[in-house]
Order: sequence, then structure tokens, then C-alpha cells
Amino acid sequence: MQLGYTIFYVDHVAASLDFYRAAFGLETRFLHESGDFGELETGATALAFSSRRLMTQLGKNPGRPDPAAPCNEIALVTPDVGAALARALAAGARLVQDVEHMPWGQSVAYVADPDGFLVEICSPMGG
Repeated sequence: MQLGYTIFYVDHVAASLDFYRAAFGLETRFLHESGDFGELETGATALAFSSRRLMTQLGKNPGRPDPAAPCNEIALVTPDVGAALARALAAGARLVQDVEHMPWGQSVAYVADPDGFLVEICSPMGG
């Protein structure tokens, strides 16, 4: 078995795809004509978004993220955390934690995307 994609529930799928393109350089893999589901190119596993409206129609009750009390995060790996953080902030991300150098050698920063999802921007492990 392998992880195919992770889905986050948002109000406006196309706007979320646009933000991740501007903030992190991720390209759209797929956007359904209804606008209720889309995926970003992130390598072997896609980052996907589904509209809360669609999930409600399917009988689900999706909650809203809270970056102050997260239950998950998106981790994006880059060799230049500072530059990636600056790009994300310029695209509309909200700073949660500035770049910190961890004891295990990794650099990390955190932002919240416009929907409130926590995004970790980090250097590769061991690098």
C-alpha cells in the first residue's frame, strides 16, 4: 500500500490551489470542472483539496482548522527555508513561527495558509 494523497477541506478549492502555486511553487495537477476538488503536484503523493460544500453534500461535517491548536500540518521540504518563508508571506501566508534551527540539524518555520491550515517549511532531515 502507498499514500496517494492527503485532502484538506476548504471553502474555495481554486483559491487554495492558486495560493499554493504562488506561495510554494506547486503546480495544479487536476481541478474538477465543478471546482469542488483539485490536486497539486508534490511528487509521488498529491496534496488535494475538496470543498466543504461537497463534503456536506456527501453527509460529512468538515471542521475548520485552527493553527493555534492544529491537529495536522502540511510539511514542505526545501533547502532554503528563509527564502521559502519570505515567498509564502508575500503570497498571503500568516507567520506562525519564524525560522528556527533545531538540535537535530533541521531548519523549520511555520505559516498558516489563508484557510487556516498549518504549513511547516523545513529543510531536509539530516541536512
